[in-house]
Amino acid sequence: MKALLLTAAILLSVPLAAEASGPRERRDPEPAGMVRIVGGSFRPLYRQPGEELVTVASFLLDARPVTRAQFEAFVQAHPRWQRNRAPRLFVDANYLRDWEGPASAGALRARELPVSDVSWFAAKSYCEAQGARLPTTAEWEYVARADEHRRDAAADAGFRQRALELALGRRLQPVGSGFRNAWGLSDLHGNIMEWVYDFGSVFAGSDSRATSRLDRNITCAAGVTSTGSAGDYAAFLRYALRGTVEARSTTGTLGFRCARSIP
Repeated sequence: MKALLLTAAILLSVPLAAEASGPRERRDPEPAGMVRIVGGSFRPLYRQPGEELVTVASFLLDARPVTRAQFEAFVQAHPRWQRNRAPRLFVDANYLRDWEGPASAGALRARELPVSDVSWFAAKSYCEAQGARLPTTAEWEYVARADEHRRDAAADAGFRQRALELALGRRLQPVGSGFRNAWGLSDLHGNIMEWVYDFGSVFAGSDSRATSRLDRNITCAAGVTSTGSAGDYAAFLRYALRGTVEARSTTGTLGFRCARSIP
């Protein structure tokens, strides 16, 4: 009898000990189509004075860019973003210019292309409708450093050259056609350029302040300093584009994907 009581006491003590060590971390599943990015620090191409590294907190990011089909569903549900209704304060004259109609992306074969000819305002509104947001420049550049096998291949001259060739040969192709990097993200290089939330945070002139609605963080660019690899020409191209567009600008090679913060 004593032996049985001793055995029972030992068995009961196991879960009690586990509870005493604290609750286990609860990890919610990622929303469909999104990838969990583990945060870290990196040396960006441009930084603020006195800032050696940029730290990125963990976040969620769409595995692929937003497609025409997805954006079509958005403008059908939110008619004010249809081509013939969107205010010129928020989009330029080329907004969704090659669509079949105000609320129709066109032929079936084109529906899996990444949406392009969308302004920052339209992209931001789309992400907010999904309970998400646009990624920051730091978040986007952080994940763009990965090749298929390494989460940080930025020091590899071969990878930098490959990224440049993909950027110079950029063409619209169905999402997922580009290589899938070590994070599980596709099409960061070679398909479209992508909007980021603080697109004008490095080089901003008065032209990029299209409206007083913009947060100052989007356009404030006081005293940036070059610090990244001088050989990362693909990154130079990305930063150059971000410094020249307005929030209402649209181009045939500029789309977006959405991000979410992790509480």
